[in-house]
Amino acid sequence: MSHDFHMEEVILPPSRCSEERMKDSALSRLRPFLKKGKKKEELRLYSSCPEGKVKETMHNDFWDHLREQLSATPPDFSCALDLLNDMKEILLSLLLPRQNRLRSEIEAALDADFLRQEAERGALDVSSLSKYILNMMTLLCAPVRDEAVQTLENIADPVGLLRGIFQVLGLMKMDMVNYTIQSLQPHLQEHSIQYERAKFQEQLDQQPGLLNHTTKWLAQAAADLSTPPTCSDSADSSGVAGPSLDEAASDTEPLSPAVVLSQGFLNLLLWDPENEEFPETLQMDRTRLRELEAQLQQLTVLASVLLVASSFSGSVLCGSPQFVDKMKRLTKALMEEFKPKPEDAMQTLSEQVSQEIHQSLKNMGLAALSSDSTASLIRQLQNIAKKENCVRTVIDQRIHLFLKCCLLLGVQRSLLDLPGGLTLIEPELAELGQKFINLTHHNQQVFGPYYTEILKTLIPPGQELKTNVEAL
Repeated sequence: MSHDFHMEEVILPPSRCSEERMKDSALSRLRPFLKKGKKKEELRLYSSCPEGKVKETMHNDFWDHLREQLSATPPDFSCALDLLNDMKEILLSLLLPRQNRLRSEIEAALDADFLRQEAERGALDVSSLSKYILNMMTLLCAPVRDEAVQTLENIADPVGLLRGIFQVLGLMKMDMVNYTIQSLQPHLQEHSIQYERAKFQEQLDQQPGLLNHTTKWLAQAAADLSTPPTCSDSADSSGVAGPSLDEAASDTEPLSPAVVLSQGFLNLLLWDPENEEFPETLQMDRTRLRELEAQLQQLTVLASVLLVASSFSGSVLCGSPQFVDKMKRLTKALMEEFKPKPEDAMQTLSEQVSQEIHQSLKNMGLAALSSDSTASLIRQLQNIAKKENCVRTVIDQRIHLFLKCCLLLGVQRSLLDLPGGLTLIEPELAELGQKFINLTHHNQQVFGPYYTEILKTLIPPGQELKTNVEAL
């Protein structure tokens, strides 16, 4: 289960939905490879979309209305009372069960009936209450929020201070929810594993042949490993430096449960959509596997483009992180068109990459590409649209090799010795590898006992099973 999950840091106007959100968040962790919380970049994009603008406008209207009420003569404290009550509830939700003294103090200081009486007499001191809440936040916030709380102390505007307090309180509430979820993760994960296995066993009891496709899938993986390779990566014509794929994959080693199962998972990324004999144990993961396959194909094209571009631009340009990042952004922006119209997309991309290389060389005072080199660059980039392109084929093989190493050794160890041509997409590979590991690891934990029994019938008797699949 991923440990870098964080709730979305979007703070709404006063509401009473914290308990419902906490329940939904906990339920969402029953599967360790569910989508993570939105990143800040995604939230910025969200704020620029129509729905985000409407929500932002509503928030601004609320705070403007609060300002008008407090500035009226006499002041209207109706919105302020609701806001203070919500702030009290958030503060109480941040307390641990043993913090009874603080709980009593907060309930007394922010008692709704008392505050309402003060408001009716026109004596509600909003500034004093804001400072009290700010002091409580200083005591209760996580270290990561210290700077944000200290910044609030410098806000003189009463409404601006209330708005800042409410926003930071929302973040503190999410911190507490994240902490609760993280502490529950082992229990939720174990419950998920046992529940899925029990449900599958119920189906298996009713349908004894439910593992037929799974058995065939693993048998094919074992056969793939036993079949001598037909070609060597070192003999390809791409000119890419790197170790032999056959040697790195250790195809000559005796079969083991880990290697066979890893090969089976890799085969799923090449699954023919028309093949209906998909393993029964992976039906729930089929959509996620398709997403990983699409991401793999995108990285194959990206790495191929970067490799071809680097062969023409030289080490000076490719050694520049700014140039590489620009090439990535340019390629990714056009890859949305790659699937429906690969030839058109690559034609546009080849022209833009050629122009970018030409301009970058000119800016650095280096000799520009000749007309023949430019034509060759454009032609090679356009050929990447073809799946049988030699550069694309080699890159695809090496990404699969990297993923196989991830399954056997882990992502970090696999990144230490990347095959040639993949170094420029190392961050993207790390993300893909971790997603693939998360999916396969959970699947092995659930269905490991079934895989172990099947593999006993597939691996030759002389090769003992030293470990169960569950322990891989």
